[in-house]
Amino acid sequence: MRASDEDRERVAERLRVAASEGRILAHELEERLATALRARTYGELDSVVADLPGKAVARRTGSRAVRAGVAVGVALAVVMVVAVVAAAMFAVAGAWLIWMTFAWVFFGMRRRRGRYSRRPAYGARVSSGRAGSHSAAPRPFS
Repeated sequence: MRASDEDRERVAERLRVAASEGRILAHELEERLATALRARTYGELDSVVADLPGKAVARRTGSRAVRAGVAVGVALAVVMVVAVVAAAMFAVAGAWLIWMTFAWVFFGMRRRRGRYSRRPAYGARVSSGRAGSHSAAPRPFS
């Protein structure tokens, strides 16, 4: 299995600690660090620290398929939350819109045909609009 940069750094740190404890010499540290930083697999990293006390290089436990499945699950959960929030907002806004339309039709249209209307009711007399003119007879053109 291929090693990551983090794995190589972990081995390099282990080599530095071994050098500070006196387990390896300075020139040996340089050689092992160069080998560890060039290593591509866990086997190559294990060979660098094989003669040092401690555990072998820790390998990753999770696979990419599991991580990809978790990522897809999280993405779907986020999409579902956004969809539910959008539906709730639409429901609240839609209910408001329905009530406002009902109120406008019921109160606005009814009021317009009643006594506050600018249009006269059917069959009502229309005045000429001049001040002091109260007769119902039409006036000739002047």
